[in-house]
Amino acid sequence: MPLLTAVALSALVAAVVVWGGLALWFQLPGRIAYRILGVALWLLLGVAAVAGLWCARAAPLLLLTLAFVALLWWWRRLRPSNDETWADEGARMTGGEIDGDRVTLHNVRNFDWRSRTDYVQRWETRHYDLRQLASVDLITSYWEGPAIAHVLVSFGFSGGDHVVFSVEIRRRRNQPYSEIGGFFKGFNLSVIAADERDVIRVRTNIRGEDDYLYRVRLAPGARRALFCAYVGQANRLLQQPRFYNTLTVNCTTLVYRMMRHIVGHLPLDLRVVFSGYLPSYVYSVGGLDRRYTLAQLRAFGHITPRARAADRSEGFSAAIRVGIPPLEESG
Repeated sequence: MPLLTAVALSALVAAVVVWGGLALWFQLPGRIAYRILGVALWLLLGVAAVAGLWCARAAPLLLLTLAFVALLWWWRRLRPSNDETWADEGARMTGGEIDGDRVTLHNVRNFDWRSRTDYVQRWETRHYDLRQLASVDLITSYWEGPAIAHVLVSFGFSGGDHVVFSVEIRRRRNQPYSEIGGFFKGFNLSVIAADERDVIRVRTNIRGEDDYLYRVRLAPGARRALFCAYVGQANRLLQQPRFYNTLTVNCTTLVYRMMRHIVGHLPLDLRVVFSGYLPSYVYSVGGLDRRYTLAQLRAFGHITPRARAADRSEGFSAAIRVGIPPLEESG
């Protein structure tokens, strides 16, 4: 076999072995010992296949090929389910009914967080009048460098009420979060509606994340359509569960697809994937206040110190927005 062909095939085998090993690690049922054994056997098969390539033995490569076909068959049969024992913060899923201008949201999360493990659970039913929908805010929460952030969208109503929609992983109880696991059907997708004192405060005050809030320029009809799109997505997940994917089905890409459906063409951009840079993307397409530079908006919208100072205050939502210029009416 020519050298270049052997190198190329070896690289392909290595990619197959790495992918298969991770798939087995995150999806094999049972105790960790069974997962270790399954991954170890898979790796041994991969090593044998590479050795066979260089020693002109076809049998190990053929065996790996058959095993990989079986693995893909098993992988495609994995289905998400809502019938698991879930971690408390995702134990329930939001759902809602829209009747004209009236919206009823069920299972709005309003936890009182004292620490990561100490909290009072509250799930509420809330009612909203879409005629009073007055604002949309984009919130980015950073925990690991500038490129990755969790994205929240907060809807404000006349009178000061706010409800936040958060697209999140839904993990099983005692299951740790893993970004790599998010590529391998490790978690379900969940849409949670929450009170700002819950979903923002837990990030800034409890987990030590750094949050920024940007007022989004949307026409009233588009604001309403986006709110209804979140409700529709939440209802669909109640009926048809879906796997979360770190790259393709996450807190940013889902919002991008909903907005593209609402406003028409939106250019696809790497900043949609690298969610920490999403405010730059939204600014570039005219979605933020263009009276100011993005750096100025970022400085205005740095809500972490205000959130920590407000803490459990009833006026939390108003406090975190102090110093953020209101949008012009024409915007």
